[in-house]
Amino acid sequence: MIIIDKALENLEKKDRPIRVGLVGFGFAGQGFAMQLLEGIPGMRLVAISNRTYKNLEKGLKLLKVKPYKTAKSQKELDENIKRNVLVTTSDFKLLTNSKNIDVIVEATGEVEFGSEVSLEAIRNKKHLVLINAELDATLGPIIKKYAEKKGVIFTQGDGDQPAVLMRIYRQVKQMGFKPVMVGNIKSLIDPRRTPQTQAAFAKAHWQKPKMITSFADGSKIAFEMATIANATGFPVAKRGMIGPRAQRVENAVNLFDKKMLLKTGLTDYILGAEPSFGVFVIAYSKNPIKRRYMQVYKMGGGPFYTFYTHCHLSPIEAPLSVAQAVLFKDASLSPIAGPVCEVITLAKKDLKKGEILDGIGGFTVYGTLENSNTARKENLLPMGLTDGCILKRNIKMDTALTFDDIELPEKRLSDKLWKEQIRTFA
Repeated sequence: MIIIDKALENLEKKDRPIRVGLVGFGFAGQGFAMQLLEGIPGMRLVAISNRTYKNLEKGLKLLKVKPYKTAKSQKELDENIKRNVLVTTSDFKLLTNSKNIDVIVEATGEVEFGSEVSLEAIRNKKHLVLINAELDATLGPIIKKYAEKKGVIFTQGDGDQPAVLMRIYRQVKQMGFKPVMVGNIKSLIDPRRTPQTQAAFAKAHWQKPKMITSFADGSKIAFEMATIANATGFPVAKRGMIGPRAQRVENAVNLFDKKMLLKTGLTDYILGAEPSFGVFVIAYSKNPIKRRYMQVYKMGGGPFYTFYTHCHLSPIEAPLSVAQAVLFKDASLSPIAGPVCEVITLAKKDLKKGEILDGIGGFTVYGTLENSNTARKENLLPMGLTDGCILKRNIKMDTALTFDDIELPEKRLSDKLWKEQIRTFA
């Protein structure tokens, strides 16, 4: 964004850069770090935390980062930041507690651990940027409440599909159109995919098999679209979304019920369309003069129009959200209130009593999108809380799991926050 780069340049001139602490140093974390380490005026990566320190060192070697210092105490971390030395640690609380850090970027992709990081960051009055749609989809509304009480910004990072969609959504509203659909573009959804089937692809793309499995089995798009649904108020037409096939994204305007689009708005996706790595917003205008202009600019006959971008570049675009939050107190994407949609849990195969669920991108379950009011009426289990749950009974393949079907692990913060979210937005 033009205004952001100028504001950052002013910070650089004043030698007052935004000081960023990064938690999580996998695929997303390394990509984000790369951007800041290459040099963004007015923004500086001052500290990185990763639970497995050897993986942190491995990532730094890949990025050819030097010098850096390892900190085991708050004093060590803070003093090295003051000396403009990049600090690394396995203890994220050194980052959240530091007075020399302005914003925490949480890039773990984990719901339970991400919850702990988020609340600690907010408690210490740090702005919080998530590269973690799984956490946002599961607990975003209640975490935002905590952020509002402390006067800090809670946002999902730019570059991932939901925040890119929100960028287009805000732009078309500003141009006088009514957004009526937020849409993703997928090339494949197969609920039977597992870490075993996706292992080779994951290795070739420098990612973990479970993460790649969540892309393929439909869980990831469900998490992503839950967050944009919660940010716009647009529900799904049915469980799992419609997901019609299309050759081109411009065809999307003809594939969804126009009355539903105008009445409630819609969160959905199209399958197999080009550009395959993009996202789109359908917007409406009945103004006849505006329709004439749109025809001149090859946007179709209206009154529905497709606005899209051909790519999303998470985590490469995520620094934009850091600047947006700190400089303008503006979120790239955050829930407007309580959950509109939730990612519910379905059995990936026939499951047996006593079996332990292995969470997002695993062998046992997959996630799909459902309207929150339906999910709560049926007491459905959120996909983001599945890791480590023990089955109380046999479950048939593709059956939606409920809280009555499982025993939750003990003393998890994410379960506490989930219950608080239900009470808060009942």
